[in-house]
Amino acid sequence: MPRPSWKGYLKLSLVSCAVALYNASSSSERVSFNTLNRKTGNRLKQNLVDAVSGEPVDTADRVKGYQVSKGQYVMVEDTDLEALKIDSTKTIEIETFVPQSEIDEIYLDSPYYLAPDDKVAEEAFAVIREAMTKKKMVGIGRVVLNRRERMLMLAPRSKGMLATTLRYPYEVRQDGEYFADIHDVKLPAEMLDIAQEIIARKSGHFEPDKFSDRYEEAVVGMLRAKQAGQAFTVPQAAEPANVVNIMDALKRSLEAAGADSSAVRRPRAPSKKAAEAPAAKAEPARKPKARKAAR
Repeated sequence: MPRPSWKGYLKLSLVSCAVALYNASSSSERVSFNTLNRKTGNRLKQNLVDAVSGEPVDTADRVKGYQVSKGQYVMVEDTDLEALKIDSTKTIEIETFVPQSEIDEIYLDSPYYLAPDDKVAEEAFAVIREAMTKKKMVGIGRVVLNRRERMLMLAPRSKGMLATTLRYPYEVRQDGEYFADIHDVKLPAEMLDIAQEIIARKSGHFEPDKFSDRYEEAVVGMLRAKQAGQAFTVPQAAEPANVVNIMDALKRSLEAAGADSSAVRRPRAPSKKAAEAPAAKAEPARKPKARKAAR
């Protein structure tokens, strides 16, 4: 069983139960590097020094500081932070329930798994989980992680819950300042039809097992080659250029997907050009001349 990152209680009104919070994601499998001395090949150690004297500082003499003005700091001891215990330090109290569709994805931060911490807690945990499932709602609570209070979204997941930390409004940049200069564009119906057809032909299901980290694979290949004393080649990625003729690019994209642009499904009403030649479209395939004229 993985080690929990937090232990405490889940509370709904007067109902509470012991729970544990586990990290639902990990970056430990990624390739990581150490900093070495190029001349000796030995690993380097970080040594903190005084910014003024340049002298190394022992661990016992290191303390946190908050800068109030240039060069002026307020020292904060670990005991000062430990004294700031609030309710969410040991308890996740569900404050409200909301439809999950109302939570903007930009506020979602880090995922955790929430599970009962003992058998006694399983019944109360199951009551809260199943009630949320039947009401199709998620819970919003608070928890202290790494000495910071975080908002938490609780959603039923299998036999447990998915607990996702939420960003505070001051941590989220509003999209207006980035999208304000984008102009409204009136798009031709035929262009949208072809784009929709390409999407339809590329549609599938979400299968994360098929994801591959190509950069990680390239790094591993490079490391294996260097370890074996072999040369390695760096794959060159072509940079796409801005498309000048969008319609031509869409049609070529459709052909690349194994479809003819003339066979596009059109969910909208026929275009004016199609309406002007209804007889030509109704002609059987054995009359190529009429079909060519219609084009």
